[in-house]
Amino acid sequence: MSLLQIQNDPIHEHDASSDGEDLAKGSSYILLTTIIAFVLVSVGIAAFLLANRKPPVAAGEIVQVWAHSVHTLTTPTDANGVTGPTEKFDQVLVFASVRVRNQSDQPIVIKELLTNATFDDGVHSSYAAGAVDFDRIFIAYPELAGLHGKPLLRDTIIPPGQVADGMIVSSFHVTQTQWAAKKDVRVTVGLKYPPDLVLVPKGPITEQ
Repeated sequence: MSLLQIQNDPIHEHDASSDGEDLAKGSSYILLTTIIAFVLVSVGIAAFLLANRKPPVAAGEIVQVWAHSVHTLTTPTDANGVTGPTEKFDQVLVFASVRVRNQSDQPIVIKELLTNATFDDGVHSSYAAGAVDFDRIFIAYPELAGLHGKPLLRDTIIPPGQVADGMIVSSFHVTQTQWAAKKDVRVTVGLKYPPDLVLVPKGPITEQ
């Protein structure tokens, strides 16, 4: 046999295609491991965030809203008994039954109660009546006695996990026609530290 003749050596024979297969298998394994690790980390982060997520400090709702239009005509008289031209006064009293829940582990304090109504010329705002004015309203308008209840007032302290509810009364100097054309009504509950609550009536406004 010639020295130049080459014989196949089954022991040392090497199949180059097996290198490609091994490389592909190795790459697939690394990719799969990376994906699994990413999923596990994402699940861990999500679980941590869910476990440490706290509900808002306060929540609330407007249980019901009533509106009462007032149209007054007065004829002023001066000291000499001379009557002047008739003066017209229009306003709408808005009564809202509001509920505020303390969802934290610390007391919260109501600092302001404000009713906002949007009209064609923009937003009109009215602070809720204080305790004295609240009672005076029902003296001036006895026909509204059915709405007289416990007022929700500024500086009310709500203990942790407790609820404060009551009636607020605001006044808008608009006519009944202007009120009927309003776009929306909202109540803002200003709190001492947490963000303010902006509440929207869930149902229609009842005209009294």
